[in-house]
Amino acid sequence: MLTVLFGVAGLLALAAAVLPKLVADRPFSTPLVMLIAGIGLGLLPLPAPYGDGWADPAAHLTGVESFAQLGILVSLAGAGLSVDRPFGVRRWASAWRLLGITMPAMIAVVALLGWWWLALTPAVAMLLGAVLAPTDPVLAGDVGVPSPDVGAHLARHNEMRSTLTIEAGLNDGLTMPFVLLALALAGQPPEPDAGWILVDLVLPVGIGVLVGLGAGKLLGWAMFGTASSRFRLADYADGLVLLALAFLPYAVAELVHGNGFVAVFVAAVAVRAEERSHEYHEVLHAFGRQLERLFVALALLGLGVALGDGLLHGFSPVELLVAGVVVLVVRPVLGWLALLGSPAGRHASGAIAFFGVRGIGTIFYLAYALDRFPVPGQDVLWRVGALTIALSVLVHGILAGPTIRRIEAAGGHLPTIGDPGGLTGPRNG
Repeated sequence: MLTVLFGVAGLLALAAAVLPKLVADRPFSTPLVMLIAGIGLGLLPLPAPYGDGWADPAAHLTGVESFAQLGILVSLAGAGLSVDRPFGVRRWASAWRLLGITMPAMIAVVALLGWWWLALTPAVAMLLGAVLAPTDPVLAGDVGVPSPDVGAHLARHNEMRSTLTIEAGLNDGLTMPFVLLALALAGQPPEPDAGWILVDLVLPVGIGVLVGLGAGKLLGWAMFGTASSRFRLADYADGLVLLALAFLPYAVAELVHGNGFVAVFVAAVAVRAEERSHEYHEVLHAFGRQLERLFVALALLGLGVALGDGLLHGFSPVELLVAGVVVLVVRPVLGWLALLGSPAGRHASGAIAFFGVRGIGTIFYLAYALDRFPVPGQDVLWRVGALTIALSVLVHGILAGPTIRRIEAAGGHLPTIGDPGGLTGPRNG
């Protein structure tokens, strides 16, 4: 069995390298190809490892959580390095609207659907809303800022791509308080009160921001600022430093009761702010993209295998209805409402609202929550989560490339920003 797994891993690595070129400018994506391939494999009578089946996530919660966590950390570091838009309340206004309005509103609406249509308890329904909240920096490559070397034209002036990248980079971490609150309401001690909410839900986000800023400044200095070429990391042109950017801020933040996902993204943004135009950013980004493609291949193939092998056993049509409403109605409508009057403009706002890609963040938080506190109806959570990801991969994978290119060709990448400096103001504004 181990030999077969090595062979499969080799084929996946080969597919991750070749598929992006094969599907370029075609109406489907690498994640969609891997998902379909996984479903096909899952329908075959393949022997399952250790005899516990492919389709039971409860049998592999720790492994699923660790794999998804690793993929998210690498993608958050890459996403942060791609953000060349200087930080600012007004410069990031569209992203703040999505994070502060769309995300909590979506959790509430999905929780209502889970309680009303799926007959989940209120706490479990809230957990469903929380795990479906994060958009995915791993699967959103077609709609985010593609790389640090695209220049000011795309990186700073593209309201659509920058907003989606910033949103995906931050909401993976901002989902954690909602997941913990849902678990507490479901019965996991301690019971929620004002002190617990402040200390365990709110404070870790602030600590994560501070750790991220500190780690980003320190790593940025080590990459670009130190006088000695023997210790200046940028001179080595080694992509492995991306792993330090992904793991060190996370570990430090978690050790001091902070939000590790927030810390990683903030640290990467801070590193980019230290030196925006250095070619070393592209080295790091290229290495990160290679790792992300491998994670995408593994995650979507695994999800497809589980879907084909019986994850949907006990499936009810209303579960597919919920997944469809989440992807096609709830996120687009709430995102569009939040972006009314934003700097993005009408066409770009519609695209930003529609392309809220669901993916590995949902897998991580489902495994994270259920590994710590099994709740009633967890089979329903897995089915709805898997169907939502699959539908997102299908719809967004087909439409992302053509839609983004059409909007950019029509000028959707040149919004008007209301602050005096605009998007071309001081770099550290």
